[in-house]
Amino acid sequence: MSDDSPILIVPYMWIGDFVRCHTVVHLLRARFPGRPIDMLSTAMVAPLVDYMPGVRKGIVFDLPRKRLALSEHRALADLLRPERYGDALIMPRTWKAALAPFLAGIPRRTAFVGEMRFGLVNDRRGGEKKLPRMVDRCAALALPKGAALPQDLPLPQLVVPHDGLTQWRARMNLPANGQPTAVLAPGAVGPSKRWGAYGALAAHLAELGFAVWVVGGPDEKALASEIVRKAPQARDLTGADLRDAILALAAATVAVSNDSGLLHVAAALGTPSIGIFGPTSPWHWAPLNPLAAVIETKSDVPCRPCHKPTCRLRHHRCMRDIPMEQVAAAVREAFATRPVST
Repeated sequence: MSDDSPILIVPYMWIGDFVRCHTVVHLLRARFPGRPIDMLSTAMVAPLVDYMPGVRKGIVFDLPRKRLALSEHRALADLLRPERYGDALIMPRTWKAALAPFLAGIPRRTAFVGEMRFGLVNDRRGGEKKLPRMVDRCAALALPKGAALPQDLPLPQLVVPHDGLTQWRARMNLPANGQPTAVLAPGAVGPSKRWGAYGALAAHLAELGFAVWVVGGPDEKALASEIVRKAPQARDLTGADLRDAILALAAATVAVSNDSGLLHVAAALGTPSIGIFGPTSPWHWAPLNPLAAVIETKSDVPCRPCHKPTCRLRHHRCMRDIPMEQVAAAVREAFATRPVST
């Protein structure tokens, strides 16, 4: 293996987990400054790669989720083989996540043992269960075997060029008129993780003089429509192109999001971000980047955190008991204390 051979990262393909893997990029760049780093991606998360410093390119390939699809894995291996990767770091613990790197003949394939991946993985790592946070597990694979994690992991980072943001604003008819902008991300995986008062928050922020934009994927169209119904001044920017959400969050004065992938995007962009956590633990799942505020219920909810996408007891109190004013106060404070650009 040559010292300048490229490295392939096979990350988790959820938005937040994909952003977390930029910590892995930082660690690899420190260890191997002369080696290019690529990331495997799906078409959905591919726009993130364009804003990740230190990543040479994304290898975009959509594999089926619920079947082995050997022919597709062989096609991906055929795509990887000409790149002559020296290493592949495989973050998911599934058997099939390691299949294409094996078929492509990548010499060193680093991963936790996972689903008994003997043979597919030849740099096998243990101790996964001693690392409860996903970011720690991902970072461990970027270090030499047995090395201790650094006390302070490098933070994920997304960088949007100013001219790209200007062009996007013009295309979306969103003038940069000096008005503060609050971007709301009301979606999340599962109803338990979705706070229900975004419409009231949007109306309140519009009254305070904020432009309000709603971001998310196609599944959030209904949520965005309900928010716009309660706050007609709000702009629905939801849609299939993740790039629109990235650029909106980059342009935002402040962002408000449930525990979802877009919270990680906002934090990695450096946008002051308020994260709303219901059934999930911020220690486990909040972005590594600092947040302007972490919002949790002040009520005694003994079943929290359960980390379940659907409330097993059907009361959803860990989200329902968070009042709009608690979140609005956090937005006002983040706006008041934001750095003043010079």
